[in-house]
Amino acid sequence: MISAWLVHLLTASGAIFGLLAMNATTDGHYIMALVWMAVTTAIDGVDGALARKFKVKYYLPQFDGALLDNIVDYFTYVLVPAYFLLHVEILPEPWRLPVACLILLASAYQFCLNDAKTSDHTFTGFPSYWNVVVFYLFLLPLPWQFNAALLVLCAVGVFIPVHYLYPSRTPILRPVNIVLGLVWSVMLLVALVRYPDGHESIVLFSFFYVVYYLIFSLWLTLRRKHAEKTAGTV
Repeated sequence: MISAWLVHLLTASGAIFGLLAMNATTDGHYIMALVWMAVTTAIDGVDGALARKFKVKYYLPQFDGALLDNIVDYFTYVLVPAYFLLHVEILPEPWRLPVACLILLASAYQFCLNDAKTSDHTFTGFPSYWNVVVFYLFLLPLPWQFNAALLVLCAVGVFIPVHYLYPSRTPILRPVNIVLGLVWSVMLLVALVRYPDGHESIVLFSFFYVVYYLIFSLWLTLRRKHAEKTAGTV
C-alpha cells in the first residue's frame, strides 16, 4: 500500500514541477522553465507503468489515480505551456493571449472526450503536447506567422479523429517506440544544455522522431479504419 501511495505522490509531484516551470517563466528563465517541463513529461512517462507494477487500483480502490493523472496532465501539458507562450517572443504580444486561450479551450475539450485514450492505447486527436510545441518554437528562429499557424493547426487537430501513437502503451512496436522516444528526449535535453550556441543542428535532427511519430500515427489511423470497415462487412 505504501508503494501505491508513493506512485500517486510521484504523479502529483508533476504539478509541483509545473509550478516551478511557471515561476521560472515569470522570472525570465525560459530554458529552466523548459527543463522543468521536461521533468513533468518524464514523470508522466513512468508513473503509469509504476501504477500497473505496484497494482495501485487493487491496493487503493478508493483513490482515482486516473483523475489525478488527468488533472496534473492538463496543468503541465496545457496550462504551463500556455503560460510560457504569454511571456516568450514566439508570437507578437497581441497574439499571445488569444492563442493561449485557444490552446486552453481546445485541450479542455480533448481531455473530456470519452475516447481521448482508446482501448487499443492511442490518443484521439492531437494529444495536447503543447510543451513539445513551445519547445521547438522557442529554440528555432521561425517567423511568428509560422508559429501562429502551427499553434492554431495543432488546436484544430484536437478535433480531427486521427489516432496518435501512445509511445509507452501502444502495443505495436512498443519497444522500438520507447527506445526512439528516449533517444529523442536525450537529444532535446542536449539541445537545452547547448542553447544558445550549437543547439539548432540537434533540434533539427530531432525531427526524425516527430516525422516517425506522425507517420506511425497516420498508419495507426488507417489501420483502425480498415479494421472497422472489415468488421462492418462481416
